[in-house]
Amino acid sequence: MFKKIVLIATASLVALAFSGCSKKPRRPNPLDTVMGQGYGSGPANQGSQDDFNPISLEGDGAMLESRFQGFDGMSSEDILASAERGVLETVYFQFDSSSIAPAERAKLDAAAQYLSANPSAFLVLEGHCDWRGTQEYNLALGERRAKSALDYLVTLGVSQSRLQTLSQGDLQAIEGASSAQMTQDRKVEILVIRN
Repeated sequence: MFKKIVLIATASLVALAFSGCSKKPRRPNPLDTVMGQGYGSGPANQGSQDDFNPISLEGDGAMLESRFQGFDGMSSEDILASAERGVLETVYFQFDSSSIAPAERAKLDAAAQYLSANPSAFLVLEGHCDWRGTQEYNLALGERRAKSALDYLVTLGVSQSRLQTLSQGDLQAIEGASSAQMTQDRKVEILVIRN
């Protein structure tokens, strides 16, 4: 009888221990975050009067003014106006991912080499997304993509003081784009700032 009680008590404790374990929450799929018409995200809302202001966001979705710090006292507007696009190759990402694919790492290796050869240059890592998902979700994903590129460059020995991140989210994406077009919208553009 005593063995039966001990066995039941042990089984109850094990069951209680496993029921207390919680799973790590998953990020939602961007397709699940698409709001209805009139919200300003997705192809149904082309020409919508809903003026989304990414500058007023806080946290992971924060954009230009709250996240962007000037290099050598330059304002964010001056930096973006003087930024050179196309000097370094764009890094592309898979759907809903901020992981840098092995095939894309050579582009960041080239960016690190560029900074090594140009000690007065700085980089702005501008994260972009395709049109699927809410603007808030996409701004956060764009920030994660830019941060992944920054982290990779730092592991290559680039000083973080020479790098900035900026999320454009889906603000420049082609709404209702084809699959091929959306692949081109999921990216981090590397902007060069020369002093």
